[in-house]
Amino acid sequence: MSSNTLVIVESPTKAKTIKKFLPKDFVVEASIGHIRDLPQTAGDVPKDLKSEPWSRLGIDVENDFAPLYIIPKEKKKIVRDLKKKVQAADRVLLATDEDREGESISWHLVQLLEPKVPVQRMVFHEITKGAITKALNEGRDIDMDLVNAQETRRILDRLYGYTISPLIWKKIAYGLSAGRVQSPGLRMIVERERERMRFRKSEYWDLKAVLSPADAADQAFTARLEQLDGTRIAGSKDFDSTTGQPLPERDSLVLTQQQADDLRDALRREDWQVASVVEKKTTNRPSQPFITSTLQQEGNRKLGLSARETMRTAQRLYEQGFITYMRTDSPMLSSEAIAAARESVVSLYGEEYLSPEPRQYKAKGRGAQEAHEAIRPAGTEFQHPDKTGLTGREKALYGLIWSRTMATQMADAQKATVTAKITAGPARFTAAGTRIVFPGFIRAYVEGKDDPDAALDDKETFLPSLTEGQQLEPVEVESVYHETKPPARYTEASLVQGLEKAGIGRPSTYASIINTLYERRYIRKQGTSLVPTFTGFAVIQLLEQHFHYLIEYSFTSDMENALDAVADGKIKRLDYLQEFYLGKDGLKHQVEAREGNIKPDESRSIKLPHLQDVTDIKVGKYGPYIVLHEDGQEIHSSVPEEKAPADITPDDIRELVELQKNGPTPIGQHPESGENIYCLMGRYGPYLQLGEKTDDNPKPKRSSLPGDMDPKNVPLEEAVRLLSLPRELGPHPETGKPIRANNGRFGPYVVHDGDFRSLGKDYDLYTVTLEQALEIFSQPKRGRGGSIQLRDFGKHPKSGKKLSVYNGKYGPFIKHGAKNIGLPEQFKDPDVAKDKLTLEQVVEIVDAAGK
Repeated sequence: MSSNTLVIVESPTKAKTIKKFLPKDFVVEASIGHIRDLPQTAGDVPKDLKSEPWSRLGIDVENDFAPLYIIPKEKKKIVRDLKKKVQAADRVLLATDEDREGESISWHLVQLLEPKVPVQRMVFHEITKGAITKALNEGRDIDMDLVNAQETRRILDRLYGYTISPLIWKKIAYGLSAGRVQSPGLRMIVERERERMRFRKSEYWDLKAVLSPADAADQAFTARLEQLDGTRIAGSKDFDSTTGQPLPERDSLVLTQQQADDLRDALRREDWQVASVVEKKTTNRPSQPFITSTLQQEGNRKLGLSARETMRTAQRLYEQGFITYMRTDSPMLSSEAIAAARESVVSLYGEEYLSPEPRQYKAKGRGAQEAHEAIRPAGTEFQHPDKTGLTGREKALYGLIWSRTMATQMADAQKATVTAKITAGPARFTAAGTRIVFPGFIRAYVEGKDDPDAALDDKETFLPSLTEGQQLEPVEVESVYHETKPPARYTEASLVQGLEKAGIGRPSTYASIINTLYERRYIRKQGTSLVPTFTGFAVIQLLEQHFHYLIEYSFTSDMENALDAVADGKIKRLDYLQEFYLGKDGLKHQVEAREGNIKPDESRSIKLPHLQDVTDIKVGKYGPYIVLHEDGQEIHSSVPEEKAPADITPDDIRELVELQKNGPTPIGQHPESGENIYCLMGRYGPYLQLGEKTDDNPKPKRSSLPGDMDPKNVPLEEAVRLLSLPRELGPHPETGKPIRANNGRFGPYVVHDGDFRSLGKDYDLYTVTLEQALEIFSQPKRGRGGSIQLRDFGKHPKSGKKLSVYNGKYGPFIKHGAKNIGLPEQFKDPDVAKDKLTLEQVVEIVDAAGK
């Protein structure tokens, strides 16, 4: 084996872990992701190519779709260092990840570093001693089919985005974008919101009875009304889940409140008797091991992690050697993994909890694109989560993977369900009880639960021993109100499930799809639900009206299949790109033919199904607004951005319009100045204003209204108190600049020299002291959603606004004043963003985002 071998991986963490299993004289370096990419801005294009009409696109469409690869400025030093290391080596091993992206990084390294020594791919799916040793002995050449598939995907994404996005800029607003997988994903969220708009609530009633055996009052149980005079009572399944209306084909009785109350009173005088008792035993089998999509879903459901947080955490676990590779479509387990899981089951739970035979799993759909194992603990012996030394979300996610893998080799869960039918006059009730006969795999893992023991309790319901003909006593009979619920908005977990089912993107791309929708402000979170913004609505509306085929789920799915075929060497990529972009019905010709027919004013107008008789809602530079045409005048009224489109009612619209048309009614007069105090509605919701806006008073004093306060009923004394803000607490001892306390869009805060800190629940806005504020400023800065400041770059040299880099829920980002700006892929690692970014690079990224 060579004594002068250079191993190149993507990340410093992976380099540190892999080095432990390599010979001591091996040199391990990290490329920090891709070292080349298509130009992101016009400034990235080499000077000698700037005159080329295709240079900004970065794809020479007329020359076999040749991509223009450039070395980003922040990667030039890395490339120089790698070239020196390559020149000193007599063998190079490319140990990048074993997927298309990793294969592409390796190819770019070879193209750019031009090694004159032997080069091989070193491929492994876990960072363990055995896997690394095997990989050293089984090197291979770069797989050009995988490289071509990744490059084709990159080219397709660039052609789609750079052709459609400028059109959206012109017709709606600058800075918006469309994407090959991003736009169909957004369409799913918008369509669900439209379903909620079309939904009409239905009410229905039934009866609930608390019963007990005649001789055992302490054994009370609950039964529900099932039939009346032989006709089934309507339940939730008898209503259309989309419209909320009764399904005509369902032969059921929808009870009104009066009918339910009358029946309740009548049944209290009837005899109650057990008509039948049936016991049924059922068997539950464990879920298959994690693949990328199911890990993202469970990470969201059980740990509250976003898809991006789940993947970033899994990446760290993989790079530290705790789990196998986390981008996989295959639920297969190796024989070593099955043996390790079965051994752990026996040692922790005993032989009786082991499945009789080893369980193996296969992908349900077509062949997996990345043919490795499922996501499982690494190695041939599974470390218990408590013995890993991990903490926080890393330990939580590892524990999830560990327990799910263990469960796959555990015995089935055995349950017994007893169902009793009970008669009372013309009515029949049903009661059911469930007991766990044998918990099996539930002892280790329950889908959607954090605590298996608590889950066992949840799965058991009490029902006393009952016999046919037994008399029962009604302890209580009550009528119960129900109403149909609109279709639930997507959560990140259910969206991942929907994307996978529709064949949109691949599991490894779901996190970036969702993150892009957040960054573009096409969606926002309301609790755990994903809500489309009005801007998101406008983008989908334009694409539906003029380029519907581009966001058809089947079209996007077919593109994924074509990319798989390129990876398998079954399709020539140039033929596919030619047809997609330059063909008779290709994207370029479609955009050129339709652009002139798209009217900007129409594109900015939102059509909402439940507001057809209301004036237009439009999107503009300062958010959504209503347009009212009256007496030859056009009146605008802002719509609060945090109001979900489906939740706006005609009454809300009329109130906003009337407020704008007639002017606000003052809450009262300020006791000191005598000026009127108004509660107005703005882009970010309700706010208070002291006095009228006039030429002499162009900026009247304002104050945000707290979220828990009703804007229609603000007490005068509270309004005066809020308008007394901001409070000046005193000068900062180091800078001499003032520290102030105030209330804002996101709640109470203190501010010093542009540095805003939330007060949270520990401090009162009106009593917080200078000393307490200084203590708050001494802590690491956190932004919205718990984001932490990584670097403070001072102020932008041109705009004068503060420049900082934060690590947030969806990764590192730049904060320029109040605006958040995403970072290029090479800075998505928090450590890299913290240590490698320079002020010059940050300014360049900010300036490019504003063009």
